Parts: sequence; C-alpha cells; structure tokens
Amino acid sequence: MKRSVLGFAPFVFVALSMACLAQARPSNGRSLGGTTTVAPPTNNTSPSLSLPTVFISGKVALDDGTQLSDPAAIQVICKGRRHTETYTDRHGGFSFQFGDPSPTSGTDFTDASNSMITRGESVSQQRNWQECEVQAVLAGFTSEIVELSSRMSTLESTDIGRLMLHRMAQVEGTSISVTSAIAPDNARKALEKGREQEKKNKPEDALKSFQKAVEIYPKYAVAWCELGALQLQQKDAASAKKSFESSVAADPKFVNPYNGLAQLAYMANQWTEVVKVTDQLLALNPVNFPAAYLFNGVANFYLQNLEASEKSARRGIRVDEGHQVPKLQYLLGLVLMRKQDYTQAAEHLQLYLKMATQPSDIEAAQKQLDQIARLSATPSSAATVSK
Repeated sequence: MKRSVLGFAPFVFVALSMACLAQARPSNGRSLGGTTTVAPPTNNTSPSLSLPTVFISGKVALDDGTQLSDPAAIQVICKGRRHTETYTDRHGGFSFQFGDPSPTSGTDFTDASNSMITRGESVSQQRNWQECEVQAVLAGFTSEIVELSSRMSTLESTDIGRLMLHRMAQVEGTSISVTSAIAPDNARKALEKGREQEKKNKPEDALKSFQKAVEIYPKYAVAWCELGALQLQQKDAASAKKSFESSVAADPKFVNPYNGLAQLAYMANQWTEVVKVTDQLLALNPVNFPAAYLFNGVANFYLQNLEASEKSARRGIRVDEGHQVPKLQYLLGLVLMRKQDYTQAAEHLQLYLKMATQPSDIEAAQKQLDQIARLSATPSSAATVSK
C-alpha cells in the first residue's frame, strides 16, 4: 500500500521535522506537532480605531524550585485558539508584544498555534483581549493560567508575574533534561550561540556551535538533540540518527529526541521501528504528544495490526483536547472501514472533514466517505479500503 493514498506522509514530515523542542520556535520556523508559522500581518484596520499594543513580561518557574534549564513555550489562548508567542530564556524569563491591532493574514487554524485575530474581524472582537489567558507549555508539566483581565491595564507594559509549572503525576518523561542543569558554562554558551545562529538563518555556523557544545560536554542531551534536528533539516539522516541516539543515551527520560528517531524511521518505511520508538515515547509521556499516537497508529496500520492502530488512534483523540492532530480522526475512520464498521467510520471521517483545511486532505476524506456509501449500499461486499 502507498502512503500517498492515505495522505499521512506529508503530515508526519511537517509534524516531526526539527523535533528537538516540544514546540516550534516561531523565530526560525522549526516545528513539531504541525505548528504553523503565521504570515506577516496585513493592516485592514482603520488607524483611528486601532488599539495600543501591550508589552507583556513574566517568568516561568518550577514549583519544586528546580532551575528551568530548557525553554518553555509561552502561549496566549483567546476563545479557544492558541498561539505560541515566544519562549523563555535560560532563567525562565519571557516578554512579547500583545494586542497588535493589525489582523494577521490567513485563517488556517489547523493546530494549537493559531492566529488570535483573523482578517476581517471587527475592532470589537479585537478588544476582547480580556477573555484571553497566558500559560506556559512544557512536556511533562502543567501550567498555571493567568487571565489577562486580572493583570493587564491600559498601560503599555504589564508584568504578569510568575507562571508556575507543576510536574505531572505518573509522567516520567519531560522536555527538561537533567543534564542541562549540570552543563559547563562554555558548553551552555555554545548551545545558546547555536540557537541564536539558527534564528539568524546561519545553519552552518549553528552546526559548528552545537558540535562544540557536545564536544565540551558529551552528556549534553539537549545539545545532541539540537544537533540532530539541524542535521535532519540538512537531510543528513545518518548523522541525525547518531545525534538523536546520543541524546537518548545521555538522558533516556528526555523525550524530545524520540520524535526525531520516529521521523527517521518513518521516512525509511521502517514501521516496526516507528512503533518501537513511539511506544517508548508514549510510555515516558502519554499526555503531551498526541502526534506520537498518530505515528504509532499509522505504523501499525501498515503492519496490518488493526487493533493496535485503533487503540492508538482512540487514545490520541482523547489526549488531543486542542485538536492539534485532526488526522487521528482520519486514521480511525480508515481502521473502522477495514473492520467494516461503516457507520462509525463515516462519523470519524466527517469529524475530520470539519477540521481539515487542505484541499487534498478534504478530497481524500471525501473519497473514503463515497466508498463507505457504496459499501453500505451492498452489505455483502467485502471492505476494500485503498491499498
């Protein structure tokens, strides 16, 4: 069977590419879990009606006093729509501008990192920042949520104070590596320099900085992961695999490099390896990686393990409260078609169609629904999902 027929390959590449951090860095376009980069704003709002921007700052801290050694994402949630604004620095601090009156172009809300204001929304809607909230996002932790209405004023600058992170119970794996806290200063500086070079679109320089960081400190799991992500971006699969494996070896409970290993296995059609790696990831953290359930389910689908594929899809849908991975619904629909449960299959494919935005995805799902209609009309026919 062909991946292109099912439509999973393009999604997985986007979702897993540059998979070191649990979330994408908006500054350089790296992504995980399908995070989208919002296009530059197009100003369709009258200047006389524009609202002033507000400069928001704060700090993220762990409730047990442990140092926040790796970046956490800072998200703003407005009317259920999430947008990653920035990442914390090495001390947990963050700052960003909020309330830009210029509507963002585009209306593609395919995941949790979506624009809060779309073209054509009225000024009254833009003023509804009082209904927005701010939270930190880091795999393995839950965050306190700050309601902006309780902290913001008409001032140009607002310090919202601390966002406290609490470790999730029964979750072993996190996006904080224990090796980061004991990294030598020169290794840490090399890592930070590499990240800055990536932001400035200097991948070759960044590669050298990441390599320097792991040479100074061979147990630096985060630096190995960054190195592997950049090598993967440069299509050096062999080197990327070694780097991700070195990251896992340095800190087996640091979950992010498992994503890179899963992508490499997926790209090579190594379905058994995809299942193995995603099983490891989900055993460490079954909460924060809904996309891993999709990768696991797709791999099991190709291996003809329909029960395992269905189990992964259903678990992923339960975990994916923000509907970041709509193709979980598509996968479950295909599995149920194979099992000749056409009624439920149609329900999940229709749910997927409500969330799908790409014409090719919509067309693929509609074809499956058309096939269900034909098969349902002839109950004696065997299921013949596209192979």
